[in-house]
Amino acid sequence: MRLQLINRGLRSQYDLKRTAVFANCKRFSVSNNGYSNFDSPVSSFIPERNPEFSSQLENVQNGVDNTHGWSEAFSNKLEGLRQTVDSVCKILQSDPWGPSIEIALSKCDENPSTEVVTGVLRRLEDVNTALNYFGWAEKTTLRAHCPEAYNSLLMVMARTRNFEYLEQILEEMSLAGFGPSNTVSIELVVSCVKKRKIKEAFDLIQTMRKFKIRPAFSAYTTVIGALSTVQEPDLMLTLFHQMQELGYEVNVHLFTTVIRAFAREGRVDAALSLLDEMKSNAFDADIVLYNVCIDCFGKAGKVDMAWKFFHELKAHGILPDDVTYTSMIGVLCKANRLNEAVDLFEQLEFNRTVPCAYAYNTMIMGYGSAGKFDEAYSLLERQRQKGSIPSVIAYNSLLTCLGKKQRVEEALRIFQDMRKDAAPNLSTYNILIDMLCRARKLDVALEIRDTMEAVGLFPNVLTVNIMIDRLCKAQQLDEACSIFEAMDHKICRPNEFTFCSLIDGLGRRGRVDDAYRLYEQMLDFDLTPTAIVYTSLIRNFFMCGRKEDGHKIYKEMVRQGASPDLTLLNTYMDCVFKAGETEKGRSLFEEIKTWGFTPDVRSYSILIHGLIKAGCARETYELFYAMKEQGYVLDTFAYNTVIDGFCKSGKVNKAYQLLEEMKVKGLEPTVVTYGSVIDGLAKIDRLDEAYMLFEEAKSKGVPLNVVIYSSLVDGFGKVGRIDEAYLIMEELMQKGLSPNVYTWNCLLDALVKAEEIDEALVCFKSMKELKCTPNTFTYSIIINGLCRVRKFNKASVFWQEMQKEGLTPNMITYTTMISGLAKAGNVSEADKIFQKFQAKGGKPDSACYNTMIEGLSIANRAMEAYELFEETRLRGCNIYTKTCVILLDALHKAECLEQAAIVGAILREIAKSQHASRFL
Repeated sequence: MRLQLINRGLRSQYDLKRTAVFANCKRFSVSNNGYSNFDSPVSSFIPERNPEFSSQLENVQNGVDNTHGWSEAFSNKLEGLRQTVDSVCKILQSDPWGPSIEIALSKCDENPSTEVVTGVLRRLEDVNTALNYFGWAEKTTLRAHCPEAYNSLLMVMARTRNFEYLEQILEEMSLAGFGPSNTVSIELVVSCVKKRKIKEAFDLIQTMRKFKIRPAFSAYTTVIGALSTVQEPDLMLTLFHQMQELGYEVNVHLFTTVIRAFAREGRVDAALSLLDEMKSNAFDADIVLYNVCIDCFGKAGKVDMAWKFFHELKAHGILPDDVTYTSMIGVLCKANRLNEAVDLFEQLEFNRTVPCAYAYNTMIMGYGSAGKFDEAYSLLERQRQKGSIPSVIAYNSLLTCLGKKQRVEEALRIFQDMRKDAAPNLSTYNILIDMLCRARKLDVALEIRDTMEAVGLFPNVLTVNIMIDRLCKAQQLDEACSIFEAMDHKICRPNEFTFCSLIDGLGRRGRVDDAYRLYEQMLDFDLTPTAIVYTSLIRNFFMCGRKEDGHKIYKEMVRQGASPDLTLLNTYMDCVFKAGETEKGRSLFEEIKTWGFTPDVRSYSILIHGLIKAGCARETYELFYAMKEQGYVLDTFAYNTVIDGFCKSGKVNKAYQLLEEMKVKGLEPTVVTYGSVIDGLAKIDRLDEAYMLFEEAKSKGVPLNVVIYSSLVDGFGKVGRIDEAYLIMEELMQKGLSPNVYTWNCLLDALVKAEEIDEALVCFKSMKELKCTPNTFTYSIIINGLCRVRKFNKASVFWQEMQKEGLTPNMITYTTMISGLAKAGNVSEADKIFQKFQAKGGKPDSACYNTMIEGLSIANRAMEAYELFEETRLRGCNIYTKTCVILLDALHKAECLEQAAIVGAILREIAKSQHASRFL
């Protein structure tokens, strides 16, 4: 369609001012002709457009009585116009737009008048059809469209909420020197607001302003009111200032709406600035504005500011009303300033004959929130004595507070008592069901649901959502699924929250396929999955080790046209890094920016943690300081991540500096912070500093865990400070903590290295008595210790016990056992174990090969030792000098001179390489 000005001169000739005659002609529109006054195509009787009508009008003005003829001409003209419009609409609705439609239109009306075009547009319900017809009429008549035609086209867009070509139409209207009528501009924004596309309504007004079009006053107020419901104060303020720039007179009500939006968000300076602006414009604050300020500033935690408005109101001679008192009482209760709230309540009730039920409800809620239920019950009785029956709201407030304090039995008693005063409503039952599900009293919750249905109240989607969500969190998934399946979708249709709770609950318990089927069912219900749903699916697929499915979910989200939020992108990046896909994790960090988000502290922390695990410590150092330079406020999680990374990469001094920096900035180090630094210091033998930090953490009341104790046991044990390791272990158990298998292994390893094998065996026995099951490493440590003190027979006993326990020996265990048996002269048994190890797919290391070669050589099995020697060389394992010497001696004794020559040559090569390495 060609939306261009074909004849600018024709448009400029159009007189935008309506004549008095045209205004009078509207009275002659027929009320039962299918048009309203606004819709009647009577503009054909404008004198400038219709010479015939002009002459008839002249006769009337000259006193010629031709009223009957004029009326008949009017009716005939109107009927002809209606028939033409009907015919054109039928043609347009018969087939898709194309050459055949254009030919049919030309035959029907080869030169459509403005009135016909306007009449047709007012009937059409499809934007594309309207645009095609609009362009065809302009091209056919070579006449520019009038404002009525443009306004009619815009009304089609408003009705269908299709604004694809809106900017082009507004640009043409602006070039022609006119804009949408007030009615049309209001309808355009109202259509967006009704569809809950508030941001589009804001953008629509900005588009009008872009083309110097003045939106209607009501268009502004409609969008400002809509923005207030979605908490967009900055956009509201933009429109508010635009109204002032256009010369619209803003009133106290508008100021109140915008001030409320800023106050609700706790943006005190902006709200106070607007108040000052209002006063400078000579507007006097009314009771409504004061009530709004008291309520909003109070809820934002600015209690003293709310008090200031309360006193200022009275100072200006305005009497506080029930809303004022009740709002202030509610603010004080929420701030735990209960005594002040009680004083104010007493002021309100002084000499009052009719109690303020709303104030009673607020005060009862205040007592309940503070856990003062006796006072709340007394207030209920006092209200009753004053002749005001407590409402269901008062009882619901009490039940809510009892639920938060987990006083379930008392809540059930109040529920029974309340029926004397008020009938429980749907909210009452929802509060009780929520409370009972949280307390895992499912049977009672189901009974309450049945009671609810018995009195004619049926569970709504909120009731079902409460039950499903609480059951999922209590891991009672089968019960949650049964409630979902029992839903009557005609009466109670599941919504996004229903599906989200179930999908997340199932996924967290590893039932990801069931969760995905629910996701597909959600799509079948024409519900749009939120970012929370996609986040849950991605995280849970990765947690189950199905990373490919996790990637598919992300791609499917993009394909569906859904937009992720920053939480989803952070979660996905975290999952990818944990799955070992470092480069993919890097690219996802960059992808955050392409989605229009700015990486937050959590984004950087995940990136740093992922790179640390991948061994990229240098990069993490640079990223951390880049965060600080960019002004990010680093939280405890960010510090912990970087401190842990520095410790694991050996940069313990830098980690220690960051720990001190945290304290200076007022961030309290957690058990994770202390644990990382203590472990880092213990690993580099700075045990006294590690112990000082350990004592510091205890003095600050940090709840220390088994990991920290294990780090110290390991550190002290490795440097032979066995007594201190024992003391740490003893303290651990005195704190009520249970040493885990890692803790025991650290202590056992220290004892074995100190050759205190008897003490190690006592510890091994204690470990089993304390129900801590030994693992492969535990047995390897004990077997190694026994072999070191040449107790090979006892080592064999532990070897057998280990296998009976179903534990598979690892390479260290095999090497230790083979070496021990070989050194004890039991080469045959050592060889059997060696062969068994290889048969099971084990790959012996250099130590294992050298041990066997030495054992076979000492047992005078020289050729077998030589064959193993060759195998060792083929596998690329190192041959020790000592092994070569022992083997060479055995080969000489066995008179295997050829093999001895080869071993001798290799021994010389080893000696040469060792000699050369000394001078490198």
